Amino acid sequence: MSVRVRFAPSPTGYLHIGGARTALFNWLYARHTDGTFVLRVEDTDDARNTREAVDVILDGLRWLGLDWDEGPVSGDAMQQSRGENGPYFQSQRGDIYQRRIQELLDNDLAYDHEGAIKFRMTREPVTIPDLVAGNVVRKLTDREEADPDFVIVRSDGKPVFHLVNVVDDIEMDITHVIRGEDHLSNTSKHIELFKAFGEEPPKFAHIPLILNNDGSKMSKRDTGASMTAYKEGGYLPSAVLNYLSLLGWSPKDDTELMPLTELIKRFDMDGVQRANARFDMAKLDWLNFEHIRSLKQEAFKTQAIAQLQAAGIDTAARDDDYTNAALALCTDKIKNLNDIAGYIGFFFLDAVEIDAEAAEQALTPENRPHLAALREAYAGLAKFNADSLQGALKSTAAALEVKNKFLVMPARVACTGSKVGPSLYHLMELLGEAEVLKRFDAALTAM
Repeated sequence: MSVRVRFAPSPTGYLHIGGARTALFNWLYARHTDGTFVLRVEDTDDARNTREAVDVILDGLRWLGLDWDEGPVSGDAMQQSRGENGPYFQSQRGDIYQRRIQELLDNDLAYDHEGAIKFRMTREPVTIPDLVAGNVVRKLTDREEADPDFVIVRSDGKPVFHLVNVVDDIEMDITHVIRGEDHLSNTSKHIELFKAFGEEPPKFAHIPLILNNDGSKMSKRDTGASMTAYKEGGYLPSAVLNYLSLLGWSPKDDTELMPLTELIKRFDMDGVQRANARFDMAKLDWLNFEHIRSLKQEAFKTQAIAQLQAAGIDTAARDDDYTNAALALCTDKIKNLNDIAGYIGFFFLDAVEIDAEAAEQALTPENRPHLAALREAYAGLAKFNADSLQGALKSTAAALEVKNKFLVMPARVACTGSKVGPSLYHLMELLGEAEVLKRFDAALTAM
């Protein structure tokens, strides 16, 4: 039988980094083996589940590019427009669960108990064959020795997680259950339910937990816990996928930077590690920088234009040659997509807003004569290109008997509004003589 895996989130909040990593491992294994990736929403808890939370999860998966292969045909117009089936929703599968519950009751494998229904659990230790943890023997605890049976239907008639999880895995022919290690304690119950239904349990793989960098358990409020933070925080999906893949899995060499095609080729369960993973924001930032650097020109342009527009900067008035030249000046410089507007946005503005701290340091009364002298030098240039601009600045500094920096920083702040940005001489060449002199004049007036 071909590999069939599933991701089964509960829509009670947002897409947690642990959930996204679980989805990724399942998706990668399905793609690596030419298998099937099933998306199943565990939404039987009416009191906690919301449609908004479902949308957050689905949007997060779409942003990451983790497309699912199977689900009932949706009546949702938005999903149909994307060519999507599904996902499965447990809230729509009540008849299936009732049939399976009756099967257990008929075979005396479950029984009524104070308005609820309990499953007759084995009194013997259960061995859990696990692809990551090895054989795990689950013995009865002191609390369970008297009564190891557990509830599968609550007194309000709602089936519980243990039952619907197993029933769906059976009905969907799931071959591998890849999920977080925190579910390992539940697995003995699930194995016995599979046996009660006369089914061979799937292969289990409980992947390590994700901890904070200091080794503490990651909570919902910790940095990096929510996938929404990455989507809004200037990260490329490819970088996030690359980073998540390394949280508990290794390609068995020192390779860390991998495009998605390579991840699919390399990923296998043998590489999943037993030890808990630690979240390292510095490594994610490095990977994001490398993935941005590796973007092809048009892909980077698309990302950059979107970032500029989101910042309220209109690029439409500039021709493609100008825009492409501006983008070329930030190649190998941008570490985060959210930095783009601040780094090159000044190219597309009629007037720059000068950062207060930068003005305080660079546009001082003491520096006014320096900037004024540079303005006059630039106004008389025969050629307004990077080489001539650099030469004129050095000559002016020498004539004023000051270091170059006393002209470089005022010129940069006057042109860009900031102390950081692309190469000064190249950015002034692109802005052009008239625009540079106009910005110098505005800064001189303000000094």
